[in-house]
Amino acid sequence: MSEKRVIADRKGREGEAQAAQWLMQQGWQVVAERVKTKLGEIDLIARKPGLVAFIEVKWRKRAADLDTAIDERRLARVAAAVEIVAHEYATGGEDLRIDVILLAPGSRPRHIENAWMP
Repeated sequence: MSEKRVIADRKGREGEAQAAQWLMQQGWQVVAERVKTKLGEIDLIARKPGLVAFIEVKWRKRAADLDTAIDERRLARVAAAVEIVAHEYATGGEDLRIDVILLAPGSRPRHIENAWMP
């Protein structure tokens, strides 16, 4: 892995930890991090009563770059991964959704609920 890739990976992990902290402050219970499947990875899985959210976290150096941090192709990969593991996390008939949390230094986390609606 190139040094640039290693740094990006570390920043991604830091962003995921920051997003998990923020979610817990909002009353969510984070039940899993970095869930890998053969079709993709889910950064965070969190629950509230009656709801399980599968969350893609994106971190950028500049808030201005957040608008292009997520696209349909990335969300489709997350959705494919969710299909594989959803039954393991939503065992009580909870609603499921895919959210995105966008992070940048000096700005509040931006939580996009229900970001994927195929």
